[in-house]
Parts: sequence; C-alpha cells; structure tokens
Amino acid sequence: MTSINRKASTRQISPSHPLKNVTDLSPASFGVVMATGIVSLAAHLLAMPVIADILFRLNIIIYGVLWLLTMVRLVCYPRCFFSDLFDHSSGPGFFTMVAGSGILGSQFVVLSGNIPMGLAMWFVTIGLWFGTTYTIFTAVTIKREKPLLGRGLNGGWLLAVVAAESVAVLSALLAKHVGQSYELELNFLAFLMWLWGSMLYIWIISLIFYRYTFLLFSPKDFSPSYWINMGAMAISTLGGSLLISNATTNAPFLYSLLPFIKGFTLFYWATSTWWIPLLLILSVWRYACMGLSLNYDPLHWGIVFPLGMYAASSHEMAAVMALEFLRFLPPLFLYAALLVWAAVLVSWIVTLLCRAGICASKY
Repeated sequence: MTSINRKASTRQISPSHPLKNVTDLSPASFGVVMATGIVSLAAHLLAMPVIADILFRLNIIIYGVLWLLTMVRLVCYPRCFFSDLFDHSSGPGFFTMVAGSGILGSQFVVLSGNIPMGLAMWFVTIGLWFGTTYTIFTAVTIKREKPLLGRGLNGGWLLAVVAAESVAVLSALLAKHVGQSYELELNFLAFLMWLWGSMLYIWIISLIFYRYTFLLFSPKDFSPSYWINMGAMAISTLGGSLLISNATTNAPFLYSLLPFIKGFTLFYWATSTWWIPLLLILSVWRYACMGLSLNYDPLHWGIVFPLGMYAASSHEMAAVMALEFLRFLPPLFLYAALLVWAAVLVSWIVTLLCRAGICASKY
C-alpha cells in the first residue's frame, strides 16, 4: 500500500474526531521508551539511583500509553497502520517497539530485580522481533513499487539491528538469573541475536555509506535517525560485553569463543566511536549552517538513545576488558544524554500542548 493511499484514508477522518491525532502516530514513537530506558540504565550503572528510578517509573507509564494508542490506531485506522508498516521509509520505525520492549525488560531485571516481569517482557520482545522482522523484510521484498535508494533508505533501517541486539542484551541479562536450567539456552540465543544484529549492520550500513558519499545528500536528508549509525554499534558493544561477562559461568561454548567475542566487541565500540565526530559535524551543518528548524520530531529520540547507549556500553566494556583509562567517557555521555533527553521532552510537551490548542503556534 502506498503513501498516497494512506493520505487518502486520512482525509476521510473528520477533523473533530477525538482520535484524529492517533492516525498520525509515528511508527517510531517507541523511540522515547528506548531513549528513556537506556538513560535510566546508564544512570544506574554510574551510581545515580534516584534518576534511574524516576526514569524507570516514567518509562513504564509511557510504554503503556504508547501501546494503548498503537492498538487504537490498529483497530480504528488499520489502513494507516499497515500503510506505514509496508512503507520503505516508515516501516523500520516499528522496530522501536521491539527495542523499547527489550530495554524496558532490561530495566525490570537490572533496576528492580523483577525477573518474572523481565521474562514476560522477553517473550513480548521475542514475539515482536519475529513478527516485525519477517513482516517488514518480506513486505519490502515482494512489493511491486519500490522507491529509489535515496528516497527509501534512512538511518531508521538500522533499528533492525538495535531490535536484534535488544533481544541479545535482555537474554544475556536473564541468563544470570534463571538458574542452570535455561542459562545455556539463553546465552546461546543471546549470542545468535548478537551475530544476527551484526550481520544486518554490515548489509545496511554499506548502503547508507554509499548514499552518503555517492548520492545527493541535502540537510533535510540528514534526519536524526542517522544517529542510529552509532547507536546500533553501541548496543552491539553492550551485548558483547554481557556475553564476555557470562562466559565465566555455565556457558563453556562462550568461553571457547572469548577471543572472538572480545575482538568484535572492541571493533563495535571503535566503530561507534568513529561515527561520533562525523555525526556531530553533520548536525552542525544541518542546524547551524543550513538553518533547519529544531521542531519536535519523534526521531529526535534517536539522538538520545545512542548517547545513553554509548555511556552504558563503554562502562560495561571498560569493566569486563579492564580498560580503566576509558572510565572518563561514560559520565560525559550520560550527562549529554540527560541534557538532550530533557530538551526533547520539553519540545514534545510543547508540541502536544500546541496540538491541543493551548499554545498559540506549533513549536
């Protein structure tokens, strides 16, 4: 179904309908859950328990509200929902549901020690990962009308990587708490998801880098979603660090692969680090040099998530690989993540107030 069909279906909805705004719910809306969750986890790792707990409780509420709105949109406006799902540009945004669920599940395990809720979120995450992965990739493969690379590809495609790695992270965390009955199986699944995410990154980042360097790239093309270039490698670093930590327990196959896991974990961290200066330069070019607006976009949460994930993954990697000289990095990136999180939250609230008619104009 094309975006034209979606616009046609939207026009049929009365402007006064109380659920009108639900039709415009972004597929990437769960990015706020990803961003809030990882900042909470990073704050916990860096001994900021109050901030971690507040963001954890807030994330539970946001997650519930977003699922309610998503189900209303699916039931009341299925054409809009599936139009987005099958679209090259917007479809990958649905991977935020997977990653957000995985991050929230990790919060339950790490912050509250609530293993039953962590397991429940694990089942949700696994189901969402399987459904979104094979639905989206099948749809974009068999559809007859496909966009050119420059129009259909964006950084949001790397959310497929983040989704797989979120399953790896949650599985590795749960493996430490479920006992010997399923410890080996969860570690094996975590290892597989870690590799699958890496596989997807290699495929997708090659196309993205090609688009950067050989196709016309305007400031508008550099959407905040491209920060996932770095975030996808940061969460891969976190997954690898947890696998290294688990290798000393009841997972002998991980121990035998320890040099491989350590090498690739460091490679992922180095890749995520390489992206940071380029993304900062391109952001200055987009907003400061070319004067593009900073109006709220759900994709802005895609800037918060990589910053928070880099803080958490750098902390864990430095711990498991005894790289103490890197300890200065996690606090710096956590403070940056908190600052950007607060700025995006304020712009989100202002936008909601303007849509409700409280503000004089849109933010």
